[in-house]
Amino acid sequence: MNANLYALFSSKFPKDLSRCCIQTPDDRYYTWLDIERASAKIANLLTSLHLSAGARIAVQVEKSPEALILYLACLRAGFVFLPLNTAYQRTEIAYFIENAEPEVVVCAPSHFGWVSQIAFHAGTRHVFTLDAPLHGNNSGSLLDRATPMSDQFVTVTSQPEDLAAIVYTSGTTGRSKGAMLTHANLASNALALHEAWAWQSDDVLLHALPLFHVHGLFVASHCALLNGSKMIFLPKFDVEQVIQHLPEASIMMGVPTYYVRLLQDQRLNHLLCKNLRLVVSGSAPLLQETFKNFQERTGKTILERYGMSETNILVSNPYEGERKAGTVGLPLPGVDVRIVNAQSQHCENDQIGDIQVKGPNVFCGYWRMPEKTAEEFTPDGFFRTGDVGKFDDDGYLTIVGRSKDLIITGGYNVYPKEIESIIDAMPEVAESAVIGLPHTDFGEAVCAVIVLNEQTQLEANTVIAYLRANIANFKVPKQVFFLKELPRNTMGKVQKNILRNLYQSD
Repeated sequence: MNANLYALFSSKFPKDLSRCCIQTPDDRYYTWLDIERASAKIANLLTSLHLSAGARIAVQVEKSPEALILYLACLRAGFVFLPLNTAYQRTEIAYFIENAEPEVVVCAPSHFGWVSQIAFHAGTRHVFTLDAPLHGNNSGSLLDRATPMSDQFVTVTSQPEDLAAIVYTSGTTGRSKGAMLTHANLASNALALHEAWAWQSDDVLLHALPLFHVHGLFVASHCALLNGSKMIFLPKFDVEQVIQHLPEASIMMGVPTYYVRLLQDQRLNHLLCKNLRLVVSGSAPLLQETFKNFQERTGKTILERYGMSETNILVSNPYEGERKAGTVGLPLPGVDVRIVNAQSQHCENDQIGDIQVKGPNVFCGYWRMPEKTAEEFTPDGFFRTGDVGKFDDDGYLTIVGRSKDLIITGGYNVYPKEIESIIDAMPEVAESAVIGLPHTDFGEAVCAVIVLNEQTQLEANTVIAYLRANIANFKVPKQVFFLKELPRNTMGKVQKNILRNLYQSD
């Protein structure tokens, strides 16, 4: 049996391949046959390059149907897909390319100059471009090279343990880690979600999530592909476009920020959402206020779930049954979730402890980091998530904090250490601390607290401008505060809880 994830998807495609698979806001239609043939052409192109077995394909492009087709082509050809956030800048891209050593890099045409310079210097053999379709016209060297290729391709036979993707996560030390996900990891989670969320034959997915993120690439896209469902493919979340297409959809997935912004539009009501049967939120904590307000305005109850780049989805509120505001629900079938204290002892219900997980969806380790991989797994095979939570008496999980100091802003993960190291390198700065503060739109806002060297001056706007030039925009602090010294405990560790309390009202 072929364990290739694409083989699983294609076995579930509709019998009538002329049906619509992807619809764009400008009314372009991609049939299932289009997906099959276009992915075959790109798979043939990649194969013609004589890449190494398990070669990595790094991709930093804007969202488009062609970008999703490229991902499917990588699966079909047996290569490893490496999605990169479109907001990443030169320093970040250089690290990923040097660390992953991809044999192919695909980027936006406007970035070809600096990306190719980095890639070729690192030993990458091929750099292609792929542009987001503009007014129905596709451009880029990838499609130019793929167009004359055959539209027939026999999907490569993969073993369950073969890598399908590497997803980079930020590290507390500032060093990003590549989570290695196998075909079996991704297939098991897609099948579990298909069942847990009761996908139906006539479902239509409103897809407004980015493709470089696990939520949009794996959770949303995989479920629709596995179900043979049409996707209304928005290039990004845009309130006007979402409002326009909501009546056509039966399923919507998003981060809390999406629902906060929809609630600010008076057109959001029961009638607009009458065809929705499932509304999913994840990637960041959903405020109970947002949960209740959306329920009142639309008559639909948001289903919140919990997952990670290393695991995909672990826990979900039930499709049938109570969806508790403030919780992320119940463990998916086949997934073990436990709460343990500092002594690795089992926590009783309502006792807060570290969340550890085990299941077929859990990744196989961090790319070229065997020591870190061993550190993150317990002797009995549970993955230490770094999150802190508790179970209630009904078995629902609540996430109460993050032991690794992670900030989740607008659904994106931000680790303070990375930003602190850049701020601390500024000549005026003695030290800094980056914290997350509650934000009604983004869930959490990245904020920086800075101690200046004596006899120096620095404006908040200068810090923000400097950071914008060096890191992705979602990591840039929304606010910068200045203190004479940072609060510390007796061991000299910065007490970020005091800083959060100090600036909470701001």
